[in-house]
Amino acid sequence: MRTGFRHADSRVPFFWESADQPAARWHGPGEGPCQYLADTPEGAWAEFLRHEEITDPADLAGIARSIWAVDVPDEVVDSAVRLESVRGDDALDLETATGDVTSYARCQAFARRQRTMGAHALIAPSAALRAGGAGGELTAGGLRPAPERDGQVWALFGARPDVPGHRVVLRGAPDASLLSRVRPLSS
Repeated sequence: MRTGFRHADSRVPFFWESADQPAARWHGPGEGPCQYLADTPEGAWAEFLRHEEITDPADLAGIARSIWAVDVPDEVVDSAVRLESVRGDDALDLETATGDVTSYARCQAFARRQRTMGAHALIAPSAALRAGGAGGELTAGGLRPAPERDGQVWALFGARPDVPGHRVVLRGAPDASLLSRVRPLSS
C-alpha cells in the first residue's frame, strides 16, 4: 500500500465520482473522473496554492481545507505510466508537464493516448512544487529541512470506490513557509 495525499473542500468527498469534474492537467472536459494525489502533504497543499494563485501569506488566514491520506494499492502505483519512462514521439517534456494552463491541452492529449493504450494511472513530476521542494523535515536538534527531493503527482483515471481515504486535517491551512516552494501557475 502506498499513501498519496489530497486536498479537498471539507464539505465534499476526497475523490470525484463523475465525469462532471472540471478539466485539469491530465484530463479534459468529460474525461473524468481523474483522481489527483501528491506523494507528500506539502505537494497536496502546493497544488491548492498554485491553482488558487495564492502567493501572499496574508491570504492563508481564510483557508479551511481538508487533507486526506489515501491508501493506493501497490499495483496501481507500480503499473502507472511514469512520464519519464515514455520515449519517442509520445514523450512529454518536463517544461510541458509542469507548465502553466497553456500546457494543459498537450498534457491532456498525452494522458488520453495513455488511457487509450490501457493506462489506469499516470505518475508525473509535481507541477506545483519547485524542484527539490518535497524534502520535508527532520528532527535532529529540533526541526530542520530534510534533503531535497522532487515531488510527484499521481493521476488515477476513473472512479475509485475501493480506495480508502483518511481525513488527516478537517479544516486547515498550509504553513506560510511552503509559499516559497510553490511554482506559480501564471508567470
